[in-house]
Amino acid sequence: MSRLLIVSNRLPVTVHVDQGDVSVVPSAGGLVTAMRSPHERHGGLWLGWPGDVSRLDAAQRAALEEQLRQLGTVPVHLTPAEVRRYYDGFSNGVLWPLFHYLTEKVHLDARRDWETYREVNERFTEAIVAQYRPGDRVWIHDYQLTLVPAMLRQRIPDARIGFFLHIPFPAAEVFRSLPWREQVLHGMLGADVVGFHTASYRYHFVYSAARVLGLDPDLETLAVEGRKVRLGVHPISIDVDEFVRLARDEEVRAEARRIRERAQGRKIVLGIDRLDYTKGIPRRMLAIERFLEREPELRSKVRFIQLAVPTREKVDAYADFRRTVNELVGRINGSYATLDDVPIHFLHRSMPMSEVVALYLAADVMMVTPLRDGMNLVCKEYVASRIDDTGALVLSEFAGAAAELIEALPVNPYDIDSVAATIKRALVMPPSEQRVRMQALRRRVVTHDVHRWAHCFLNDLERACSAAPEVGAVRRRTDAPQLNTIASARSAPSLVVMLDYDGTLVPLAAMPELAPPDEELIADLRELAARPRTQVHVVSGRPREDLERWLGELPISLHAEHGFFSRAAPGEPWVALREASLDWKPRVRDILQGFVDRTAGSFIEEKVASIAWHYRSADPELASQMAREVPAKLEEVLRERDLELIRGRKVLEVRLRGVNKGAIVPRVLATVPPEAMVVALGDDQTDEDLFAALPPTALTVHVGGGESSAAFQLPDPAAARRFLRALVA
Repeated sequence: MSRLLIVSNRLPVTVHVDQGDVSVVPSAGGLVTAMRSPHERHGGLWLGWPGDVSRLDAAQRAALEEQLRQLGTVPVHLTPAEVRRYYDGFSNGVLWPLFHYLTEKVHLDARRDWETYREVNERFTEAIVAQYRPGDRVWIHDYQLTLVPAMLRQRIPDARIGFFLHIPFPAAEVFRSLPWREQVLHGMLGADVVGFHTASYRYHFVYSAARVLGLDPDLETLAVEGRKVRLGVHPISIDVDEFVRLARDEEVRAEARRIRERAQGRKIVLGIDRLDYTKGIPRRMLAIERFLEREPELRSKVRFIQLAVPTREKVDAYADFRRTVNELVGRINGSYATLDDVPIHFLHRSMPMSEVVALYLAADVMMVTPLRDGMNLVCKEYVASRIDDTGALVLSEFAGAAAELIEALPVNPYDIDSVAATIKRALVMPPSEQRVRMQALRRRVVTHDVHRWAHCFLNDLERACSAAPEVGAVRRRTDAPQLNTIASARSAPSLVVMLDYDGTLVPLAAMPELAPPDEELIADLRELAARPRTQVHVVSGRPREDLERWLGELPISLHAEHGFFSRAAPGEPWVALREASLDWKPRVRDILQGFVDRTAGSFIEEKVASIAWHYRSADPELASQMAREVPAKLEEVLRERDLELIRGRKVLEVRLRGVNKGAIVPRVLATVPPEAMVVALGDDQTDEDLFAALPPTALTVHVGGGESSAAFQLPDPAAARRFLRALVA
């Protein structure tokens, strides 16, 4: 049976030591609730850090390990020094503030923290590998483990891997400031499915990958090293049934009545947050102050309650933040307190969930105003608890939940005046409007609970791994099966090797002239051509001049401009495929020049029989938009002059219809015996014409990511060159 291996920074347990006896208590929480059923099904495992157990002796450690085993959990032990650098230093000192757009709080010199972060991610990967069985699904969670998917993919290429990011993914302009941006992106893209709370987070991820890694932007899938990575939007939620149960509990309801009685008829405005700088508590306090200043007649009719749950208290920045909040609350209360009451009741503590739900039931208005939040479940908890359909929710537009809970009162937490005005609007909202809004909010929260979230993500992972068998085949074929293929090619009585150049033999370059062959490639091609009964053909979209200058002295055949020109051997003349009128080129050039003028970083490459518009170095978002407009602008001239528009890897090329790499196949095969084996390698759409024209017995290999009809796939030009060397070895 397929198991689910859940991987998170912390195990869902709390370790207690009482008079030398160790006990392990399962933790509560949304993720734990969501994962309970899939974790327990078919012997699933949960891997993570159990907390600091460095002071346990050998006997206590053995007792701990046994209790963890019985709970289906696997500990990944970390030293206090590792936790300080991996968790406090890099995860929460670099990634957390950066992903929440608070760049001024990012640690400036985090090189050693990064090294520990990488080492700990390797430790988690090793723990997964040790537990993995063929067919298992692996679900990795959150920003502390962004490198694990790629590390695991390298160790177990066929693993089914999901990754979910529980915090925002920032805009590309912010993310690109991370010194280790390539590593983090590559790490996450090791998964089959990468999940986000909102479509905007997914959008930022896609365009970060486009800008940093040069990937083609696609909001559904990204082609990475011969694989397709699915990108999903899965907003996490809560265990609605549990909150409804608590909201109906008589003791909880009695506590809610006591809270309201102590308010002495005042309306209650509630805030519940971790005491974290992303939650916007200081700005909320300033908005409350502005409300009190503007609405003197309402001061005695409102009580503000702020529950601030302690977090990361050993970190200096958080201790400083707590002092700032305390001073702010004290100043406001000092200005507006009376002998009977203070406006803000500030509580710095944790509370059991039953008491939290009592607060939800007592509150007339719930304020959730983070500066930035991946989702924020407090607002969903409040909505789930309001079983009588009353109450008003004030929600920051920068919380991920705002994309779902559109019936809430939206606010910009940076606009203090607007937040103050919205507090008043919520307090005076008619019961009929409260009911309409809350009923709509509850429908969304009740039907999209945390169990649905987990189910949808795992279904997405299953579809991603089963809907594209060619991708899985690529992973398997890049290793052992390829040995059989190479053996059959070596033993063939005659061999024809047809090779694309850019993206196949050499990496794609920002400008065409920056991709000359290195000495090793020249030697590889020379050695391949020297193999008995072997023909080597380089079939490229490049002009004749490039191929002649770089490869002209090699004893191989060259085909330029996708086969429009061919040269059989060194010293022989270039021959055109056919006679053709080229008077269409000025018109096409003028149209494409308009796109060059509008797209900085793009350029035109003009050849004899074609014109190409390259946009590899342009802003990927703008270039993608422009590339969608090109076909419409060219439609008339394409139709009138029997031309076609070909889409390559970040290049659009206009050429004569019928001039393609496949057109040279009959001429090439006419010069070799019928039993010759054909091997063809290419990397983009132009090479699909070649693959389609070859006989079924040909060995076709696609280099890089993306769709292809090729039988095999290799991740990059380096792998393609190793493959060619293996044909000679």
